[in-house]
Amino acid sequence: MRTEDVLAAIATGLWRWDNASGTVTLDGEAARLLGLPAEPVVLPEAAARSRFHPVDWNEINGIVNLAVAEGTLAEARLRIMDEDGRVLRTVRSRSKPLQNLTADGRVDYELIGTIQEIAEPQPGTTAAHTPITGDWRRSREAFLLDAGRALAEARSTAEVLRVAASLSMPGFNPDGLAVFGVAGDRLSVIGHHGHGPGDESPFTDMPLDTDYPAAEVVRGGRAIYLPSPEDYRRRFPVTWPLAQRFGRASWAFLPLIVAGRTMGAWMAAFKHPVSFSPDERSVLTTVARMLAQALQRAGVAESERELTTGLQRSMMPQLGPEIPGMTLAARYVPTGGGLQVGGDWYDVIPLPSGRFALVIGDVQGHDVRAAGLMGQLRIAVRAYASEGHRPDAVLSRASRFLSGLCSSQESDPAEGPDYQSPRFATCLYVECDPETGLLEVARAGHPDPAIRMADGTVLMRPTAGGLPLGIIPDTDYPTTRFTLEPGETMMLCTDGLIETGGHDLDTGWARLRAILESGAHDTESLEKLADLLVQAVHGPSSHHTTGPLADRREDDIAVVLLCRESADCGCGTPLSHPARPARRTVLTVAQAEPERIAGARRQVRELLHDWTDPEQVDAAELMVSEMVTNVLVHTDGDALLVAEAVGELGARRLRVEVADASDELPHMRHPGEMASSGRGVLLMEMLADTWGVDPRGAGKSIWFELRERSKPAEDQAR
Repeated sequence: MRTEDVLAAIATGLWRWDNASGTVTLDGEAARLLGLPAEPVVLPEAAARSRFHPVDWNEINGIVNLAVAEGTLAEARLRIMDEDGRVLRTVRSRSKPLQNLTADGRVDYELIGTIQEIAEPQPGTTAAHTPITGDWRRSREAFLLDAGRALAEARSTAEVLRVAASLSMPGFNPDGLAVFGVAGDRLSVIGHHGHGPGDESPFTDMPLDTDYPAAEVVRGGRAIYLPSPEDYRRRFPVTWPLAQRFGRASWAFLPLIVAGRTMGAWMAAFKHPVSFSPDERSVLTTVARMLAQALQRAGVAESERELTTGLQRSMMPQLGPEIPGMTLAARYVPTGGGLQVGGDWYDVIPLPSGRFALVIGDVQGHDVRAAGLMGQLRIAVRAYASEGHRPDAVLSRASRFLSGLCSSQESDPAEGPDYQSPRFATCLYVECDPETGLLEVARAGHPDPAIRMADGTVLMRPTAGGLPLGIIPDTDYPTTRFTLEPGETMMLCTDGLIETGGHDLDTGWARLRAILESGAHDTESLEKLADLLVQAVHGPSSHHTTGPLADRREDDIAVVLLCRESADCGCGTPLSHPARPARRTVLTVAQAEPERIAGARRQVRELLHDWTDPEQVDAAELMVSEMVTNVLVHTDGDALLVAEAVGELGARRLRVEVADASDELPHMRHPGEMASSGRGVLLMEMLADTWGVDPRGAGKSIWFELRERSKPAEDQAR
């Protein structure tokens, strides 16, 4: 004997409800219990749903969700209805909810269970709304916990309203919702659900003395329950025509109260009659309180976002008019979490000489005081620059200004020691001549600029610098000059772009260098390159909205890109030239700065980062170190290093010149085994392909050349 026959013998039917396909499969006994012919059938979900009382249908949703959460069976008593709305019988359903994951990642339910008729009086009478399910209170508690969690996570008014509209209350789910707000003596609709576009028009600007339930709730602070249209018409005859056209059967209007102040009202409307029992009123009151708290939090958060966004926009400049021969792109991203403003800034300043200045800086801290000091310092730097001061003078005056600004503030014990502690700021000031590409750079403790050459090679450009602004009032800031060649791009950034995500300066630069060298390949390449640099830290579109990796934002980020255009420049795009463009770097090593010899070695190594033979790179680095050291040891002047690599990959030529102001020419020596000097010329003779000395009008230039070998020397010898 089959299982179906055994179950039919005891008046028990089988059903399978597939939420994914929207179908209900019934055996013959289950079909009979639902008032259908006693034969197996597959029904659409809507057809099966029409056989149940609407109140019981709403309650079953909460029971199924609870059973899924607890891994138990879903049990409920359901009233079966005929076409005239009369109760045919009451059945008990026991089913096991199974979760199925669809191809698009959505979770659907599948119910497999039994239906059995139970003895219930009053067959053939009109159904009255009574709590049918056996565990209504338990379902209510689960619903309130879920509703509280969802409302607590909402971060905007629109999100709060979406959560409120999606709440499925146990036993009496409303099909229409509206949230009313108060502005002065007027009532307005903040949001609604279950109504058509334009339905809120009569309620958008309603005086508070109107004979309308929501207005009375706001005036008195007490809920109003209207179980039937007759109750509505009797209590509010003037505004009844406004509600009549929606065809609802019951209404609940509850005050939204926060800290003893009524901030609005919430309406829940039902198509089926609701008696508003004490349990139902308790659920509605609790939801109204949670909704009021969520709306207040969302309002405060939106006000803070509006304030910080406005503050940020007022402090961050527009890039201004186009600069002939130059292209600019910039990004600013505040740190994740908390106040969305900080101490980082950038600026573009037109100068009286016809040049322009690029400024980027970072005030210590991520709080309101850092943002305030940043705004004041930015204005001061712009004022000093507009007066026509040179880069070193601008930073010296800015350092004195910041030091005096911090020392003049009186300490307030209530504000705490950190708020009044001295602050410093790093800054990089670049004066640019758009006609020649000449850059004059003054640096106050800020990261050096990076140069992306026309062929895509990226070099860190060492510049002379001084202490951060504000530490010592009178500080000198030496100036470094170099030229931005056509097709080259300069990047200025704050340390947040480099060190975020657990990186130090070295690993952070390596990460950014890969992005700069990859570049972009369209007409808006400089803007895309700026986006790629930001995305390398914390995800796509992060300068517009919070990115998916926002937890990695440990510091504010500011980045400025300046590209000098050429005839076929794509502003940051690797160029397609008949002949590969030359790579060139220029560096001055002063007598008082012997530590910059290490920078000269690093410049040459970065210039040759893709050189085929690594031994030639080591040789070039060794010869540069010897040549610059000899100038500092044997002369009284500075050393000017010029390195240039030309030609196609695998067949390039490197030429390095070191010039000084001394007329004394180098000569070959034969140092002993223990000698500490005298090997410079000998090394060039052994390592360079060619070398020489060119006398000049004032001083001399020592140079050497290396020709790139497509294979290392040991491979060629085989």
